[in-house]
Amino acid sequence: MSLLSVAEAQNRMIAKGQLMATEMLPLEFCAGRVVAKNTAAKITQPPFDASAMDGYAVLFSDCSSLSSSHNSSTTVTLKLIGESSAGHPFQGELSSGEAVRIFTGAVVPTGADAIAIQEDCERVDQQSVVVKEVAQPGKFIRPAGYDFNDGDVLVSKGTELGYRHLALLASMNVASVEVYKKPRVAIIATGDELVFPGEALSPGQIISSIPFGMKQLLNQAGAEAHCLGIAQDNLPSLKNIISEAKAPENKFDIIVTIGGASVGDHDLVQEALKLAGMELDFWRIAMRPGKPLMVGALNNQSIVGVPGNPVSAMICAEMFVVSLIRSMLGHSSPIKPTHKAILQNEVSSNGPRKHYMRSFCWVDETGQQRVECRENQDSSLQATFAFSNCLIVREPHSEGANQDEFVDIYPLD
Repeated sequence: MSLLSVAEAQNRMIAKGQLMATEMLPLEFCAGRVVAKNTAAKITQPPFDASAMDGYAVLFSDCSSLSSSHNSSTTVTLKLIGESSAGHPFQGELSSGEAVRIFTGAVVPTGADAIAIQEDCERVDQQSVVVKEVAQPGKFIRPAGYDFNDGDVLVSKGTELGYRHLALLASMNVASVEVYKKPRVAIIATGDELVFPGEALSPGQIISSIPFGMKQLLNQAGAEAHCLGIAQDNLPSLKNIISEAKAPENKFDIIVTIGGASVGDHDLVQEALKLAGMELDFWRIAMRPGKPLMVGALNNQSIVGVPGNPVSAMICAEMFVVSLIRSMLGHSSPIKPTHKAILQNEVSSNGPRKHYMRSFCWVDETGQQRVECRENQDSSLQATFAFSNCLIVREPHSEGANQDEFVDIYPLD
C-alpha cells in the first residue's frame, strides 16, 4: 500500500472541512476570531478637520509675511477670540485678524486654514497672541477622512482579529462583528499505560501529556477543544468515549484520537471508529514523524487519528488538524506557509518521507534568520520539541544540506 503525500493528505482533509456557521459577537469578545464578511467603517475618521499640535488656529493670509527664520523681528499680533479643545469645539467662525487657541485633537474652527504651534507664539494677554512663525496651510491639520471614510471596507472576510484589528474596528464605530463559530474538537487519549498528571504511576505506566499541549494548540488555531479523557485498549472503553464524542448534544465538529490507530494487537481505535460508523478516507502518509495518521468521517464529524508518540502527535496536529480548523474558519490560506532560513549545521540526505525536523531559529546581527537543527530527532523527546521554535522541512529524497545553505522552515507558535 503506497503512502499518501503530505500535500495530498492536507488537500483532501481541507476539501472535506465544512465551513462553520456564523454568529454576531460584541467587539470585546472577538479577539482571535475570524471575520465572516467584509466589514466597512460606519464613520469617517477623523470626522472633522483636527489639529495635530497645540497652538493657535489662524488664517494663513494674516501670517504669510512672517519669515521662516526665528531670528527675524517680524511678528503678527492677532485677536484671541476663543478656544477649541478635544470634545469642546469653538462654535464661531474665524475672520481675518483673529486666532483661536487650539489643542491636539480639537476641531479646527471654520475659516482657519493654518496652525501656529505654541512654541512659535507668545501670549500677550487674555485677548491677543503674537505669532512669530506659522506653518504652511494644512501642515498640522488632519483633514476629515485622513484615516478612512464612512463605507470604506477595512477588515476583510477571513481576517483573524488581533489587537490592532479590534482597535481599528472600534474606531470604525463597529460594535459587533459577524464571525465564524469556533469548531468544537473532542480530544481522546487512548492506552492502558496512560494516567493523568498527579496520579500514581503503576509499573509500566506513563503520564498522558499530549492532550494538554494539543488542547492549547487547537485553541490557538481558533477551535474550542475539550479533553474527554483516556480510553483503555479495549472495544467497550473505546465505544463509550466515542459515543460521548459523537453525541449530538455535545456538538463536536472534529474528533481527534491519540494513539492506537496502527496495526498492533492493542491498536483498536480504527476498528472502534468503524464500528461506530466512521468512513475511512485515508491512513498512513509519507511523513516523519507521523506516518500512521488516520483521517475519516463519522456522520458530519471529521475524524483525525494521530500517533501516540508525543512529537509525532503534535506535528500531525500542526500540519493537519490546524489546517482543517483554519479551512472551517474561512482562512484564505488554511495551510500555514514556510519560509527560508540559513542553516547553521549540516543535515543529511532525506529518505522517501517528508521530514519535519525539530530546530531552533533566530535572527543574527545582520538581520538574517538562521536555524540550527536539533541533533536528536527521536519522536518521543518532548524536551527537545518544547525547546524548538520551528521545524526544518525536508522534501522526500532531498539531498543533504550544508552549513550556510538556505532551507525551508515552519515556525512553531
